[in-house]
Amino acid sequence: MILLHDPRCAEYGSSLRPEQPARVLRSAAHLRVAHPQWSWQVPPATAADEALLLGHSPAHLRRLDVRRDFDDDTPYLPNIPAHARQAVAAALLASDLARRGERVFSLMRPPGHHATADQAMGFCYLNQIALAALAARQQGVPRVAVWDFDAHHGNGTEAILHGRDGVLFASVHQYPGYPGTGTRSFDNCRNWPVAPHTPRAEHLQALRESLDAVLEFRPDLILVSAGFDAYARDPITAMTLETDDFATLGAWLRATGRPAAAILEGGYADDLPLLIDAFLTAWEKTPPAA
Repeated sequence: MILLHDPRCAEYGSSLRPEQPARVLRSAAHLRVAHPQWSWQVPPATAADEALLLGHSPAHLRRLDVRRDFDDDTPYLPNIPAHARQAVAAALLASDLARRGERVFSLMRPPGHHATADQAMGFCYLNQIALAALAARQQGVPRVAVWDFDAHHGNGTEAILHGRDGVLFASVHQYPGYPGTGTRSFDNCRNWPVAPHTPRAEHLQALRESLDAVLEFRPDLILVSAGFDAYARDPITAMTLETDDFATLGAWLRATGRPAAAILEGGYADDLPLLIDAFLTAWEKTPPAA
């Protein structure tokens, strides 16, 4: 397992917001102790405009440098354009390493799946997973699937990838819930809205159906928007998954046999390090011999 992480991604924000530095600092500290055999890499410091313009407008890149809040959830913070660019660089590297046969997890912030082509929102400034998918397609990967199991609909990823050749977007998310999208499937975008407090078994069934849809697409690369806020004790959602369920998702991902990279999106509970650990351990684990 390769983990992409730069501690400097915790240099912005505060403990007063759900999307806070401790999310990655505590997770990195836990994983280093729990899995000393895993490899760690610092991702490149930035992503070039050429990569960002695969999914974002020039106006959006200019807006990132304006010292004005985007919305109440997405403030302008010191060096936030640089942090967002590095999160994109990490996603691009994760995709590249996955295509070389590695299992890769990007433990960076900010998250990205709410950012649209021209709008930052929902803690997200640039949409790194959509950009990684489009970059892979540009580099000749025939089919790329994005599997998003974050509790919030990846509205930005859907908007950027809608109608793009060779790309599938599949999302399982709480509805009603922020951002209020993802109620139907269309074209290359597949959605499984799950009501608040849905029993675990039903939620897992939707997740299984979504991954089966990904596999029916026959992807050459799976990019995972790995959000852990569907956890039963997450402070900003109303879902019911437990730690073992995230291990199940990791085991399913491994069983696909497809090149895959995962990127941290949401997840705001104190147990986030344990949830990430469960997912990655199951994804990395060698199955017993038959």
